[in-house]
Amino acid sequence: MTDKTFSAGRHFLQIPGPSNVPDRVLRAMAQPVVDHRGPEFPALTNRVLAKLAAVFKTVSPVIIYPASGTGGWESALLNTLSPGDKVLAFETGHFATLWKNVAVKLGLDVTFVPGDWRHGIDPALVLEKLAADSTHEFKAVLAVHTETSTGINSRIKDIRDAIDAARHPALFMVDAVSSLACSDYRHDEWKVDVTVSASQKGLMLPPGLCFNAISEKAIEASKHSKALHSYWRWEEMLTNNARGYFPYTPGTNLLYGLDEALNLFDEEGFDNVLARHQRLAKATRIAVDAWGLENLCLNADEYSNSTTAVLMPKGHDADKLRLAILEKFNMSLGMGLGKVKGTVFRIGHIGDFNDLMLMGTLSGVEMGLNLAGVPHQKGGVQAAMEYLAEN
Repeated sequence: MTDKTFSAGRHFLQIPGPSNVPDRVLRAMAQPVVDHRGPEFPALTNRVLAKLAAVFKTVSPVIIYPASGTGGWESALLNTLSPGDKVLAFETGHFATLWKNVAVKLGLDVTFVPGDWRHGIDPALVLEKLAADSTHEFKAVLAVHTETSTGINSRIKDIRDAIDAARHPALFMVDAVSSLACSDYRHDEWKVDVTVSASQKGLMLPPGLCFNAISEKAIEASKHSKALHSYWRWEEMLTNNARGYFPYTPGTNLLYGLDEALNLFDEEGFDNVLARHQRLAKATRIAVDAWGLENLCLNADEYSNSTTAVLMPKGHDADKLRLAILEKFNMSLGMGLGKVKGTVFRIGHIGDFNDLMLMGTLSGVEMGLNLAGVPHQKGGVQAAMEYLAEN
C-alpha cells in the first residue's frame, strides 16, 4: 500500500488560533441544548458574564455575539461612530490592515499610519498625531494589542498614556483577539473604551463568539451614533443581558464551553495562565535563536506570548517548509499573511498548551528545517528544553 490515508497519533495544531480545545470544554459543549428563553438560562448568562469581565479586568459590561472577531470589530465601530468620522489607525500587520478595511467599508475616514510589520505602535507617534489634531477631528484610535500575523505586541498602556498626554478625547479601541488570557490586559486600568476579542484563541474555544468590553464613555457615544445597524446594537444586548437573556438566539453550547473554560482559568489561577504563556513563548524564542533564525519582532519589549513569527533565510519558502512538516510530522504551523506570506512561519503557543506540547512542536520544526534543507544550526530543541527545566 502506497497511499497514506491514516496518520497515527494526534495532529499538532500549532497555528496561532483557532487553538486546541480542552477535553473538558468539548464535553461541556456536548450538553443538550436548553431553552434560551427559559427560567434556568439567566444563571448561565450571569455566571459567564461575571467571570468573563474578570478576564478583561473590567467592571464595565462585556457583550457576547455569535460571530468571529471580525464581527467584534464591526460592532465596536458601528455602535460608537458615524459615517464620515475620522479614525486614527496603525499598520502593524495583516489584522490591523483588515480592521482598517472594515472601517473604510463602513464609511469612516481612516488615517492609516504606515508600519514595517516588525514593530508595534510607537506611542510617541500616537502623541504626535493627536497633538497635531487641535480641533479633535479624530473620533477614535484603533490599536491591535497582539498582531497575530507578526507575533508583535503593541504597548497598550503606553498608547493610553500618549492619548492622555495629548489631552485628546478620542475613543480608544483595542483588538485583544490574540492577547486576551495570554498576555496582561487591563481594560479599566488602561482606560480602553472598547476591547474586541473572540473565543478561539486564549479562551480555548472553537470559533463562534466575539466580545466587546465597553466603557461608560463608549456607551454614551453609542447613543449618538448615526450608523445604521440592527444586529450589532449594544442597547438591546445590554437591556436583555440585565435580565439574563439575549435579544436573539445565542450560541448556547459555546456558552457552555466558555463557562467551563473560565472554570479552568480559576482552577489554574489566572496569573499562572499568563505566566505559563510567557514562559512557553520565551522557550520558543530561545529555540529560534539557537537555530540561528530571526524573529520577525525586533523589539524585545513587544514580544508576543501568543505566537512567534520566524523569518526564513533568503531563498527559502516558508510555505514549502510548512507543507513538509505537515506531510511528514502531521503538524500545522501558521502561514505568513499579507506582506510576509512565504517569508515567515508562525509557531502558536496559545491556549491549552504545556511544556511537553511545546517540545513536540519545536522538535517537529527542527526536524522539518533539516528535512527541507533550510540552513540552520542544530540544538534549538535542546536549548528550549534546558530553559524549561531550569524555570
